[in-house]
Amino acid sequence: MQHRVKNNFQLILASIAIQKRRLESPEAHRALEHVANRVNAISLAHDQLAPSQDLRTVDVAGYLRALCASLQTQVEIATIELAADEVELSIERAVPLGLILNEAAMNSVKHAFGSEGGRIVVKLESGIGYGEARLTVADNGRGIQNPRPGGSGQKLIQALARQMGGHVQQESSAAGTTITLIFPVIS
Repeated sequence: MQHRVKNNFQLILASIAIQKRRLESPEAHRALEHVANRVNAISLAHDQLAPSQDLRTVDVAGYLRALCASLQTQVEIATIELAADEVELSIERAVPLGLILNEAAMNSVKHAFGSEGGRIVVKLESGIGYGEARLTVADNGRGIQNPRPGGSGQKLIQALARQMGGHVQQESSAAGTTITLIFPVIS
């Protein structure tokens, strides 16, 4: 079953790559790349399913390591650092967490850095409050110049946080932007 799911994700990613080659528009290329990044984030969560738990539990630290490594191969202008406590989540909760990280990191790459690049620091901390954990994605970019609360990336992050039963805060200054998600570990 797990092998079949992985093959399906690879088929989707290959289809996106084929479509991308057929299109000339740089905007279409960026949009398809964004979709491929999201599909890859979901695929990596499935790769981390623990076989001993009936394929329902994800080693989140391992998942975030794989996701950060994958993002790093796609991003040349930023270094991505990760510190993650050991946390296990159901696949239904791990996927939104990975998508939030993916979206926050890609927003940093897209908006925070110029050609000089920068750094993205990702932290996953357990034991925050009673049965909660915290995911922090911080960059050392230029901060949000003209905040657009209605941007599609922010809307997606908010929706995914609600899906997990969590809440998101964003802080930005000239020293960079930090997105913090607090979420329950137990569903």
